[in-house]
Amino acid sequence: MSVTPPVAPPGAAPTAPAPLPSPRGESHARSFRGIGVGFLVKLVIMAVVNAFGILTILTAVGADSWLLASITAVLLIVADVVYFTRRALPLKYLLPGLIFLFAFQVFIFGYTAYIAFTNYGTGHAGSQAQAVDATLIQGERRVDDSATYAMSVVERLGTYGLAIADDDVVRVGTPDEPLTTVDGEIGASGAPTEVSGWTVVPRAEVLTDPSVQQAAAALRVPLSDDPNDGALRTRDGSTATVYTSTLVWDEQAQTITDTTTGTVYTATDRGTFTSADGESLPTGWYVNVGFENFLRVFTDGALLQPLLSVTGWTFAFAILSVVVSFGLGLLFALIFNDPRVRARKFLRTLFILPYAFPAFMSALLFRGMFNSEFGVINDVFFFGLPINWLGDPVLAKLAVLWVNVWLSYPYWFLVCTGALQALPSDTLEAAQLDGAGRWRSFRSIVLPLLLVSTAPLAISSFAFSFNNFTVIYMFNNGGPAIPGAPYALGSTDILISAIYDISGVSGGAADYGLASALSIVVFVVVGAISALAFRQTRKLEEFA
Repeated sequence: MSVTPPVAPPGAAPTAPAPLPSPRGESHARSFRGIGVGFLVKLVIMAVVNAFGILTILTAVGADSWLLASITAVLLIVADVVYFTRRALPLKYLLPGLIFLFAFQVFIFGYTAYIAFTNYGTGHAGSQAQAVDATLIQGERRVDDSATYAMSVVERLGTYGLAIADDDVVRVGTPDEPLTTVDGEIGASGAPTEVSGWTVVPRAEVLTDPSVQQAAAALRVPLSDDPNDGALRTRDGSTATVYTSTLVWDEQAQTITDTTTGTVYTATDRGTFTSADGESLPTGWYVNVGFENFLRVFTDGALLQPLLSVTGWTFAFAILSVVVSFGLGLLFALIFNDPRVRARKFLRTLFILPYAFPAFMSALLFRGMFNSEFGVINDVFFFGLPINWLGDPVLAKLAVLWVNVWLSYPYWFLVCTGALQALPSDTLEAAQLDGAGRWRSFRSIVLPLLLVSTAPLAISSFAFSFNNFTVIYMFNNGGPAIPGAPYALGSTDILISAIYDISGVSGGAADYGLASALSIVVFVVVGAISALAFRQTRKLEEFA
């Protein structure tokens, strides 16, 4: 039954047409007609984003990180413009992904490249101003005529500081903020009892609470922005004494003078303070060194030899891991793809167990099994002979290769099983009718067709083995050590674990600049090999 629209009576004024309803489910960005639930939700989310962004900017400004503050401000403005305009609809969906891509991919790679051109590492981990402060702190001493003040330990938001009474004026400071004058009251003992903006820690708590005692003993409050003025420290929690350094910093001349010996250390373009006789202070700062880190890889004789050994083993480890694992996986796949084998499903499940086991746990277990004294390998397979699998360079390489093959061959077993079952049966039957044997069918038909689908996976597996840090580190930590190597490099180290050792994270001297340069070299090598290998796979596709 049709419905007739109402007709206006003759002479009546024409009425405005009713607004068309908006389609259900349309985006708020397209159908905004006022403040609705969607707008309020967006407003709350953007308020949180803006609050977090402003906090980041303030923190970056406080740390003098102007680059981070500028980038955060730009991203915050872009986000506000994109989400509070009715245009740029695609950007509303793409912007979060683009920000994460920039933060976790582009920025990290760019920062690694920046570090590769510096001498950032042990002794060169900060700016020149930080190096001057650290050097003068190391030379600080308490002299006989040092000024002493009555003091109180103060606390604000978990940060401890020292408050002193200086000529009836209360001054307070923290390790990061020099002494400043604030409003307060001074008690009968001469120490501040009220400090504006701070909570005075009771002296009884300072004397009885071990955590407060430790915090008070570690306090070092600079007297001013000039590091030559010294700093306040306390030993008893009730008085603070001025400690001054035996080293004097001359910013105009860019020198540090040792007042006890008269030695003058001059700032160099290498980021060190060096005396006329070539002696350098232990603390320096990082500077741009150009391509020096890249050149060291090829020109430093002490570094070149162990790195060549590590590089050669890296290629051998990656290639053998892929080839042997692929061969074993293919062999077992061929065997258990034969319909004459009984209980194939159960046996296939057993074969993929190593693939489901955590790799780091397998490496740790094999580390114990290969132990020369009480390991199962020697007891069961070598009649208890004390074979030093972990201490001999060659045996250690065989052992870690065995572990990696044991972990990775189930993957190839699964891949080859699926690829074999997808082969065209009519092609194989035609080959049999033409008189081709099993070996000829496998060599001329099965293997080429199999490589078409598995070659890209082999390339990715090569890249993974090239950077397989977990097995190397958990099994033997790259050992045994290479004699005479300038860093803690071992015979089973591959490039990625060598970079870890050079970075100093595992202990010893750190050289982040060299580690970053090596990271870029590894990236270029793996990328070039992968590109060439993918190009070669086209020939297999043409064959198929």
